[in-house]
Amino acid sequence: MIDQARAPRAGEELDVARLETFLLERIPGSSGPLAVEQFPSGHSNLTYLIRLGDRELVLRRPPFGSKVKSAHDMGRENRILSALHPVYPKAPKPLVYAEESEVMDVPFYVMERIRGVIIRNQLPKDLQLDEATARALAFNFIDNLADLHNLDYKAAGLGDLGKPEGYVERQVSGWTKRYFGSQTDEIPAVLRAAEWLKEKLPAESGAALIHNDYKFDNVILDPNDVTRLIGVLDWEMSTIGDPLMDLGTTLGYWVQADDSDELRMVKFVPTDLPGMPTRREIADRYAERTGADLSKLDYYYVFALFKTAVVAQQIYYRFHQGLTKDPRFAAMIMGVHILAGEAARIADQSKL
Repeated sequence: MIDQARAPRAGEELDVARLETFLLERIPGSSGPLAVEQFPSGHSNLTYLIRLGDRELVLRRPPFGSKVKSAHDMGRENRILSALHPVYPKAPKPLVYAEESEVMDVPFYVMERIRGVIIRNQLPKDLQLDEATARALAFNFIDNLADLHNLDYKAAGLGDLGKPEGYVERQVSGWTKRYFGSQTDEIPAVLRAAEWLKEKLPAESGAALIHNDYKFDNVILDPNDVTRLIGVLDWEMSTIGDPLMDLGTTLGYWVQADDSDELRMVKFVPTDLPGMPTRREIADRYAERTGADLSKLDYYYVFALFKTAVVAQQIYYRFHQGLTKDPRFAAMIMGVHILAGEAARIADQSKL
């Protein structure tokens, strides 16, 4: 059930000899040889399994051909992990950071590997979840998000990571601009959702360290007890902002059993399994742990669907422009239509 890597995709190989020399110089007590594999999932930063002698490490670098450098700031992600790991051990421990041109033409960092189970759009082959286990896992998963939001980020040295004032407004305007910067098709539902989000802008609900991409395939589970979280990955979009926006992002990924066939077709993780709670149950559990006011929950859910549609558009743009040959990206435009359509539907029926 442990998450597995494989040979790097064509065009995404690393210079093994140069990387080995660099790591042997920068990691005390290390020894070669170096072997490199790639974790095949994920749609943003590229993640590699680095075996340096008998030690397993993980390397993260930006995708090839990306236009949005601010979304792939390796130095920022390394800084977050360096401050966060001592107070939140589920964040991996970073070991080495390299600026552009030191080893490759982009910055990257290397961290310790947390070995465990990762649930992606399908359960690992040998993992069976009965209804009670699925429900316990889901509630532990959302409890961990509440714990993260309750963390004293200032004491951790992350007080200057973001600007919480005006965060929601900046997110709406920023993701709208990103859409137009990578648009390839005319999709009216995207425009409808963007207009509604601008019109119904809520007051800030508070400030917390938010992950901004919190879903099952970004957490690592204990192989001996899959209801227990032992790691949280992919901190590239983490910042200080409105915690309800983070909850909304999680709900945006949370497809449930009674959703439309279209929406279930683009699910990221199997949250529609028997025993899994609904989005409302997940939100209520979060509110119990944090005291959050959920009266404007529709807003954060619509934003999450809209943002994910824009991310899919950005990924599809890279494929459309020939900047990546990853065949998974060809169907991303369908995801844009489905997610934006659902966002517009919820907006049109919301009482906000």
